[in-house]
Amino acid sequence: MTSRPSNIVCALTAVIAIAFSWPAMADDQHGRRYEVSVTNLTPGQQFTPLLVATHKSSVELFKLGMPASTELATLAEQGNTAPLKAALEGLPGTGQVVTGNNLTNPGATTRLIVEGRGGFRMLSVAAMLIPTNDAFLALNGIELPRGDDVLTVTVPAYDSGSEKNDELCVSIPGPFFAECGGSGGGAVAGGGEGFVHIHSGIHGGGNLKVALRDWRNPVATITIRRLR
Repeated sequence: MTSRPSNIVCALTAVIAIAFSWPAMADDQHGRRYEVSVTNLTPGQQFTPLLVATHKSSVELFKLGMPASTELATLAEQGNTAPLKAALEGLPGTGQVVTGNNLTNPGATTRLIVEGRGGFRMLSVAAMLIPTNDAFLALNGIELPRGDDVLTVTVPAYDSGSEKNDELCVSIPGPFFAECGGSGGGAVAGGGEGFVHIHSGIHGGGNLKVALRDWRNPVATITIRRLR
């Protein structure tokens, strides 16, 4: 006759199972912290303050070939992350959104910390390139690394298609630019292509100097690692 395990054995098995699952349960409840490092690979463009978000796969910043949202267009034209941050935070599929405060100069790296809770396993990053009309870098949804894995990707510059690339100082916001003799103006030029696409760089049609401001994709390296 086959004997059945005693109640004591069953109870011990349950306790062991709970003990081993506790770290994962705690991670899901309190969130796992990730360091997101963005390095500027361009010779003459700055990145405006970064926006970093964790979310579910149902959330995305944009679709190539489709019009940019008003909030993304604002980031791409003005470097203002507030409207996109608010829009993302209003979605049930968003985990956490954090924004930086500083510019990222050519060759420099900016780091932000973000949490990925429970099912919010995707990460997106965005920032404007200045001086441009509506160029932005983006990581449009990538799965967060697991365990001790470190994820490194390179990303291109995108054109939001919401403003024509006149390359004029009056149309471009930002700090001091040599070609402008001071800060840019930031007036919206309008008349863009109407859809998000890969940016083709600076062509010298306005005030911006090609030799100083142009780039070749990719424009940034993004490294993501889990913090202990």
